[in-house]
Amino acid sequence: MTLSIRPATRADIGLIADLIRALADYEKLLDEVRFDEAVLADKLFGVRPYAEVVIGEIDGVARGFALFFHNFSTFEGKPGIYLEDLFVQPEARGSGLGKALLAHLAALAVERDCARLEWSVLDWNEPSIGFYKALGARFMDEWTVMRVDGAALAQLGAGAAMSAEKV
Repeated sequence: MTLSIRPATRADIGLIADLIRALADYEKLLDEVRFDEAVLADKLFGVRPYAEVVIGEIDGVARGFALFFHNFSTFEGKPGIYLEDLFVQPEARGSGLGKALLAHLAALAVERDCARLEWSVLDWNEPSIGFYKALGARFMDEWTVMRVDGAALAQLGAGAAMSAEKV
């Protein structure tokens, strides 16, 4: 068995979309997937890419992916890599592909002089939590993820425009 990791290209957009949907199904969040493949392709491979994707293959067949982007640590004064999505198809789990994808990202983080590699995991996902802990990952219990989206995001953004007018 041969494991390989390669950068995704625009030609992989259908594969990436399928893997995102499979991940969402596994996470019981398929009803939240709303992307348009053409827009996704532009955001990943257009003039200003917002994220990167690597494809994990077993014997030349795509079996997983990782989608990631850079964040920044002001305390470290360095960038980091934030892993948005990691997914290995169920039939390929236990092959070492998940570890290979994470090891690839860790190597990229070191190569790019990043301070850390971070990601979130659903609290019910015990298999993944155990896997991550075995690799040396640790919980950031003192931090809570916050999000503004949808109508609240639009409303907050509109507030910025009104604040700018008052200046």
